[in-house]
Amino acid sequence: MRKPLELYIHIPFCAKKCGYCDFLSGPAAADVQRRYVEQLTKEIACQSAHYPGYTVTSLFLGGGTPSLLEPGQILAIMGQVRTYFRFGENVEATMEANPGTVTMEKLEACREGGINRISIGLQSSDDTELRELGRIHTYDEFLKTYQRVRQAGFSNVSVDLMSALPGQTVASWKATLKNVTMLKPEHISAYSLIIEEGTPFYGRYHDHPELLPDENEEREMYYLTKQFLHSHGYERYEISNYARPGYECRHNTGYWTGAEYLGLGLGASSYIQGFRFRNEENLSVYCGLDMEGQDVDRRLHREIVRLTEKEMMEEFMFLGLRMMKGVSEREFGRRFGVGIRDVYGGVLNRLEKNRLIETDGIRIRLSEFGIDISNYVLSEFLL
Repeated sequence: MRKPLELYIHIPFCAKKCGYCDFLSGPAAADVQRRYVEQLTKEIACQSAHYPGYTVTSLFLGGGTPSLLEPGQILAIMGQVRTYFRFGENVEATMEANPGTVTMEKLEACREGGINRISIGLQSSDDTELRELGRIHTYDEFLKTYQRVRQAGFSNVSVDLMSALPGQTVASWKATLKNVTMLKPEHISAYSLIIEEGTPFYGRYHDHPELLPDENEEREMYYLTKQFLHSHGYERYEISNYARPGYECRHNTGYWTGAEYLGLGLGASSYIQGFRFRNEENLSVYCGLDMEGQDVDRRLHREIVRLTEKEMMEEFMFLGLRMMKGVSEREFGRRFGVGIRDVYGGVLNRLEKNRLIETDGIRIRLSEFGIDISNYVLSEFLL
């Protein structure tokens, strides 16, 4: 029986680096992007030889900004993946796209290559907030992009939003939610801005939190999000993700439930047979690697770590509990050969007593209160 495999393909290029972004991405000249795509297609071919017993169940083309690629480059990547990996039926294949970088020709290439889901990075419908974030687009450009995506025939579209932004108010956040739900995308991701160390935003706001919405405003935005989206037909299925019934992101759900995934491209992370590893992160080094021969993994992979059973138990709990349906007691026992209460009985009793989790004897999930302080609750499952 073939095993399921999720594929992630990293495109590390963007038109402009946003001040809050700590992802492995940045601007690059056209010839650099061309060399990268050529090397990526070689990696796809050589890596596929290690996974003859797997069937791809989902694919995610992320970045960076994959929609910066030329149509021919999109087709080259997708054609290579479909040539060298075995795909199952009805594979969810997502590409991230940013307004201002999307043309009908690119969208047609996506459709031809097998991409059937587009995730658009909007963040805010307020142009002042977008400028503060350093985004290259306006709300009007987003609307044009969204229209093109629909005209190209995509019936599964996600929109990324971000709250607690510099200068944002509860009223402007509500306006963003209203503007987006009027468009009726199938999926909405709604994250709160995190000031990451090493980014320009860290230098600007870490010592001046008064320039950001205060804790009460951020909390009000948080509650508004779930209430407003629920009232417009979007069910929360993960702490920061909402979808119309049947449109939950299958690829990300795989991450949260411990599915095996293979990362292809610069710095991409993988989880295979209990091992975690990532690809080379230096662009020049990556593009210069020999992708032929038996020892390509030794040249390409970094930080190879085999998870202990304890670490796998921890991840099962604090990733699975991010989902509203929670974790299965039976699945825990099947994976680890021991009852979940034999390992976490004391923690579960304490959290249930404090009404931070709920259980019906079949599944364990965060309560509404537990979701509100999820970082604390999830940390309780570290052994």
